[in-house]
Amino acid sequence: MSRPLFVLLAALALALATPARSARAADTTVPPELTGADIVERPGALLPRDLKLRDQSGQEVELGRYVAGDKPLVLLLAYYECPMLCSLVLNGVLQAMKESDWTAGKEYRTLVVSFDPRDTPKAAREKRANYVEAYGRPVVGDGFDFLVGDERSVRALADAVGFGYRWDETAKQYAHAAGAFVFTPDGRLSRTLYGITFPQKNFNLALREAGSGQVGSAWDRVLLFCFHYDPDARGYVLATKRLMKASGAASVALLGLWLIRFWRMERSRTRARANKAS
Repeated sequence: MSRPLFVLLAALALALATPARSARAADTTVPPELTGADIVERPGALLPRDLKLRDQSGQEVELGRYVAGDKPLVLLLAYYECPMLCSLVLNGVLQAMKESDWTAGKEYRTLVVSFDPRDTPKAAREKRANYVEAYGRPVVGDGFDFLVGDERSVRALADAVGFGYRWDETAKQYAHAAGAFVFTPDGRLSRTLYGITFPQKNFNLALREAGSGQVGSAWDRVLLFCFHYDPDARGYVLATKRLMKASGAASVALLGLWLIRFWRMERSRTRARANKAS
């Protein structure tokens, strides 16, 4: 097996592994070729709003424009000449976007940032054109943008969200992990989604959770009440304790209503008997 192929396969294995929680865990689970190329969870991390990058048209933009306080943001870090892993992640997110009942640009934004300083706005423009066409829905405004930037700026963004990557000089390509980052409308990291596939339930609930009720319907808030994120399962599961408490409270309320009705009926009967006796 060639070394580049081994690095790629190892990257896939890393993407599907449990996220690193400490340096000690990383030392025992990450292959030497991928040291420093994992994802470290940083819930609540702030998107560096002042960072200046260039969009697919070549215009300089600040990251803050993508967290303007009105929509959640899905952020991906990928380089446009990646031979395999980046495309798998992008395709996985695209599939989740296509299956979602929310539309990019309307209820949320998706942003792809290349961490290869050699990538150009032209490469970003071509990549975006391919993915917007594959998305198959009209994209409003900056709902699905592809950016490029210099090494310092992109590294600052990667460090902020906990995304590790490094250049492998022998293989002449980047070693990196796989995942997507979901931000609240005000730019706080709400959820990190790992791997190369993103089940519709997890993707939809992550968006709704990040929206915090500012986006979506009353039914979306019901879904968030019924499900919660389980770090061990790396996905959303039924919130059984919450549902049990809710059902218990509902049972108590119903019992209380029944007792009130019963007492009122008994009082009416007592009064009727008293009136009849008099």
